[in-house]
Amino acid sequence: MDEDIVRSFCLSARRSQRSPPGDWRTWLVLGGRGSGKTRTGAEWVRFAAQFAGARHIALIGPTMHDTREVMLDGISGLLAIVRPDEPPPKFEVSRRRLVWQSGARASLFSAEDPDSLRGPQFDAAWCDEVAAWSQPEAVWDMLQMALRIGHAPRTVLTTTPRRSALLRRLMSDPSVSVSRSATSDNARFLSPAFLAHVEGTYSGTRLGRQELLGELVEDEEGALWTTSMIGMAAAGAAPPGLEDTIVAVDPPAGIGFSADACGIVAAGYRNETGRGDHYWVLADETVQGLSPLGWAARAVQLAERVGASRIVAEANQGGEMVRSVIRSAGAEIPVQLVHAQLSKTARAGPVIALYEQGRVSHAGRFADLEEEMLVFGTSACKGSPDRVDALVWAIDALASGHGRMPRVRRL
Repeated sequence: MDEDIVRSFCLSARRSQRSPPGDWRTWLVLGGRGSGKTRTGAEWVRFAAQFAGARHIALIGPTMHDTREVMLDGISGLLAIVRPDEPPPKFEVSRRRLVWQSGARASLFSAEDPDSLRGPQFDAAWCDEVAAWSQPEAVWDMLQMALRIGHAPRTVLTTTPRRSALLRRLMSDPSVSVSRSATSDNARFLSPAFLAHVEGTYSGTRLGRQELLGELVEDEEGALWTTSMIGMAAAGAAPPGLEDTIVAVDPPAGIGFSADACGIVAAGYRNETGRGDHYWVLADETVQGLSPLGWAARAVQLAERVGASRIVAEANQGGEMVRSVIRSAGAEIPVQLVHAQLSKTARAGPVIALYEQGRVSHAGRFADLEEEMLVFGTSACKGSPDRVDALVWAIDALASGHGRMPRVRRL
């Protein structure tokens, strides 16, 4: 793509809608509702296809319906922004692609189907409402593999921010350029009645900060783990010489993809002179949809990889059968069953205190685990917090094993 695309900008001359200067690969546009972010993405694609030499562009929305109705046919979509003096692109329905007279084409995809991105290759992409994607990490990773033609493939992502592992990953990446815009920035093109209503109703609220100001609201109200606590825990590889390492398993109650995930987390500790015991989260191998023997095998493999001294498994749902399944999967180390008598929040309390004291580190970034930690104990926590449960069992077992924390009853 021609370098002129760096300075392309939307019909509006607002700074928040101009593409950023510099050598960027990804442009993340965070905006409130009605802030013009869809128009931003559409104008960028139009410029890329007609003037910057793009040949094959990926258009990815949360669903195929969204891609067609918003990114293509919507009031700010690609078919709506055609200038009177320009030949309109042709939409080939059967092939789900838009073709310009320049020869550029844009293919439509759904974020519900990551595998659809395995075959094609692109030199540009526009991703809309990324925070609403059902499989964000998988889709994003597949897209990165497909952006492999042209001089410098680039991606624009337009979304109302909502905390997700992918957004946190992108915002911490120095190669990603981030722009922000509020709903009020686009007031000229919005209904005054709409603005008055939403600003009067939601101004000053957490929802208003997210949906109107385009802010990424990091910490949920009532969150027990905070962004700063997890940031403090972020570290590189664990140091050598851990005194003990274990794998904790939180088995699901059912079987199949509709059942809860099986939480599988490895952790270890070592005593640091003058500072006491310090705990390391080594791996998160949580998995969903496997049979009991399948998730047990995953836990055993992890235990072998990290050199665990034992596997700790919650026995509330299966009792002695949990130990039998793990044994059947090839476990040659002790399998210690634990039984939860306290609530999930009460069990997590001592572990959260260790995070607050800076005594827990993560040996790498565990995006899904950290996301679950950030919503644990809040209304945003949907379903069972299986990763957090396994994390709590792991650190509790290490700490209570040498008198640092209250014990739970062992079976």
